[in-house]
Amino acid sequence: MSKQARWAILLLIGAVAIAALLIVLRPEPEEQDEVVPVPLVQTQPYEVSTGAIDIDGSGTVQPREEVTLGAEVAGRLVYVNPAFQEGSRVPRGAVLFRIDPADYNNRVRSAQADIAAQDVAVLQAREEMAIAEAELQRFAQRQSTREALNRSIDSNDYAARILPPEGLGDGRSRQGGADAAEPNILATREPQLRSARAARERAQAQLADARLALSRTVVRAPFAGIVRSEDASVGRLVQPGQSLGSMVASSPYEVRISLTEAEAKLVPALFAAGGTRVAAKVMLDFGDTTWSWNAYVDRVDPILDPETRTINVFLRVPDPVRGGVPVVEGEQGDIGASPPLLLGSFVSAAISGGSEQAFARIPLNALRPDNVIWVLRGGKLAIIPVEVLQRTDDFAYVTGDKLGDKGFIVTSPLRTPVDGMPLRTESEGASQ
Repeated sequence: MSKQARWAILLLIGAVAIAALLIVLRPEPEEQDEVVPVPLVQTQPYEVSTGAIDIDGSGTVQPREEVTLGAEVAGRLVYVNPAFQEGSRVPRGAVLFRIDPADYNNRVRSAQADIAAQDVAVLQAREEMAIAEAELQRFAQRQSTREALNRSIDSNDYAARILPPEGLGDGRSRQGGADAAEPNILATREPQLRSARAARERAQAQLADARLALSRTVVRAPFAGIVRSEDASVGRLVQPGQSLGSMVASSPYEVRISLTEAEAKLVPALFAAGGTRVAAKVMLDFGDTTWSWNAYVDRVDPILDPETRTINVFLRVPDPVRGGVPVVEGEQGDIGASPPLLLGSFVSAAISGGSEQAFARIPLNALRPDNVIWVLRGGKLAIIPVEVLQRTDDFAYVTGDKLGDKGFIVTSPLRTPVDGMPLRTESEGASQ
């Protein structure tokens, strides 16, 4: 055996001896209990109570009144109000535009002349009727005198033997009496008077039409509002019914929101809004600030929307032009001037409601799928099913038999939540 082989064997034996010595002299390991990690969670307190709940919705601001302005008579525009421009505000009764009234003034004067002529015709017919009545009275007097003369004829007269006085007197009496009692209607001139009066009434009606047409040459604003569109200029020929612009009333505005049947149930006086004013608020995001306006429920559509199966509720904003109130009052120094409620803007709304059931207000992220929440009780997890009454962008109002009076709701996520699993909060984790 060579010298190198002997050295290799000696080194191998020495390494084995050292390893055996280390194994023999190693210390015994200290035994410890197995520690199961307890998840660390975040919680928020909640309380169960009854009271008011804001029913949230959203909708578009629309005017309460809107009218299309047009000409009722034909003619040429001779005046257009400088304020009659898109986006301008005009007061109630302001003259918006005027049509040339020359033709209509002539019609009024012509109708007035016709009335004057008919007044003369009525006067003439009345005088003719008076003359006819006087003539009929004189004729009746002559007839009565003739009858008296006939009755005075002697019965021994030769003429009386040919024609008995009784028969002559009776015949003349009957004829004269009939003429005196029932004269011809045309002889009284009464139909001519009626015809003259009817012609005067027709002339008066024509004068009223002429004056009405003259008044329609001036178009005024039916209410205080905002000009939405305009298409009028001086010198333009217009025809009856031609549209020249449109206006919307500047007060009040309406917001239509849709509520589910469950949400509508939370407003007891919703369908009695006509007798009981249900308060509400309308919020508009303008810039970096949310502004609110006071509103109330004006009416409720009793017909379900066939597409969404929801109930349409109409909110009325009494004073939308006046600036709103900032929702966060602490920022009033940096938010600038308040804007008016803008027509056509998409806004959120809150209707004051309430529930007779006890409910809790929890963060929205604490509401788990299948409408369950995680509650920390006695250091352990309790999975509780709940019923959602109202849901907003940040919170949810829930009710359930197992909520208790108050507690702590878990807001942190858990991978595999199990009912009864131990949990620890941030304060417990810091102390450990």
